[in-house]
Amino acid sequence: MARVMVFVYGTLKSGQPNHALLLDGAHGCAAFRGRGCTREPFPLVIAGPHNIPYLLQLPGTGRRVRGEVYAVDEPMLRFLDDFEDCPDVYQRTPATIVLDGEPGAPQETLQCFLYSKASYPPEWVGLPHHDDYDSQGAHGLRYNPRENR
Repeated sequence: MARVMVFVYGTLKSGQPNHALLLDGAHGCAAFRGRGCTREPFPLVIAGPHNIPYLLQLPGTGRRVRGEVYAVDEPMLRFLDDFEDCPDVYQRTPATIVLDGEPGAPQETLQCFLYSKASYPPEWVGLPHHDDYDSQGAHGLRYNPRENR
């Protein structure tokens, strides 16, 4: 069965509020492939009334964003598209991810999909840019899980 590489940078990462969704076999299969960061910088902001992390589709602006790569099957990809309200809220877009490796070793890159946001209020570009999202981070903007909305 074909697998698609998906880069997660927000609440789906290990240790974050929605990570269990990637591990739930009822949604399909997601196999961890490694940690890394986007080759290009992007603005990663925390915005909206629920303090959601958004990666804005402005490549070349912001910071190189850290996250995790998963190989997912078709059922999991469909689940993630639904979970991310793709294509209405987020868009699944291709990006080059530089995997973490041993110091001195050649950098390995992967083509992955990530969920980014193409339309947003213009003031979001001026919000602080993050390179490694943590829902409990020093930013103090606590994520409000869906079940509490």
